[in-house]
Amino acid sequence: MDVFPFELLHQEHRRISTEAQKRGISIRLLGALAFHLRCPQYTPLRTQLGRELSDLDYVALSRQWNGVIDLLTALGYEFDERRAMLHGRDRVLFFHPTGLRVDIFFDQLDMCHRIDFRERLTIDEETISLADLLLEKMQIVRITDKDIIDTIALLLEHPVTSTDQGINADYIARRLAGDWGFYYTLTTNLRRIGEELMDRYPQLDDQVRQRVRDQIRQLLDRIEAEPKSLKWKARAKVGPSVQWYKDVGELVR
Repeated sequence: MDVFPFELLHQEHRRISTEAQKRGISIRLLGALAFHLRCPQYTPLRTQLGRELSDLDYVALSRQWNGVIDLLTALGYEFDERRAMLHGRDRVLFFHPTGLRVDIFFDQLDMCHRIDFRERLTIDEETISLADLLLEKMQIVRITDKDIIDTIALLLEHPVTSTDQGINADYIARRLAGDWGFYYTLTTNLRRIGEELMDRYPQLDDQVRQRVRDQIRQLLDRIEAEPKSLKWKARAKVGPSVQWYKDVGELVR
């Protein structure tokens, strides 16, 4: 996968976003550039830790599927029709002659666990919400450096809150209260970041590490406090001895 400078990707994102607004199409960033834009204070840290930008990732609404196809093709992109047939209306990949790839997910991100954006897509004008950005990363069972770095930056930049002005812990807790598998993956990942994975990065000072740990603890406390469904409790008794997630291919993040 090619690496592109922020200026080029941001310029192309603005071109796509502006045209989408003209056409009345709801489209929001997720992935690497979304974290870049929502965590400007810690962009230098992400760069220092080795985070690179390679493509553009969006979520759109399936009811606007045809409009999205028309939008990207009008801007000079081609899409992989064979892959579109395999994935149906869930995901379409677009390719620009410059080598840039644009990945469009419709309604949801359905990877190791499912995140539904249909009722939450317009919370922010440019990206998916801060809480959904966290879910995007923490739904991944085998997290990589990319996911860890993005999550650290998000937790440093934004407070844990009960509204979408910050990282909405109430929404996250409610989402996980009926889905033990997602709960197990997310809480395991957060604990690992706080307890061991930050040790990979000597660039992080003690104050930064403590800030991340405090944010993680606040999130975990809110998640644990949320009453769990009967389905959640039944699945929790089985635990991780039975696979709790979907196997998926590599998602460029």
